Amino acid sequence: MKHYMNLWNDSFQAIKEGKKTIEMRLNDEKRSIIMIDDLIEFTNTKTNEVMTCKVSNLFFYKNFEELYMNHKKVSLGYKENETANPSDMYMYYSKEKIAKYGVIGIEIVVI
Repeated sequence: MKHYMNLWNDSFQAIKEGKKTIEMRLNDEKRSIIMIDDLIEFTNTKTNEVMTCKVSNLFFYKNFEELYMNHKKVSLGYKENETANPSDMYMYYSKEKIAKYGVIGIEIVVI
């Protein structure tokens, strides 16, 4: 199955360069149907460039704090000199939605 997602430019570039290998999302109805070996077509919201990735693994957590504790910050899209903070995800998702759906780490490989 093929899924479609938009990405901010910095995340798009980090995936394209092979640095960010885990896309973090809310595990809502749209993301809960993603399976290993599915394809995700990411569109860069700044340039409209498109990149296709294959899902190599899925990680399910109750919140982003758990997700951040279980993965290296670079794989989540942070630079070595940046502080990885789970509260960064509140700019995208409310605490209520996180509590309702949980979160998913989608491990991807650019194809």
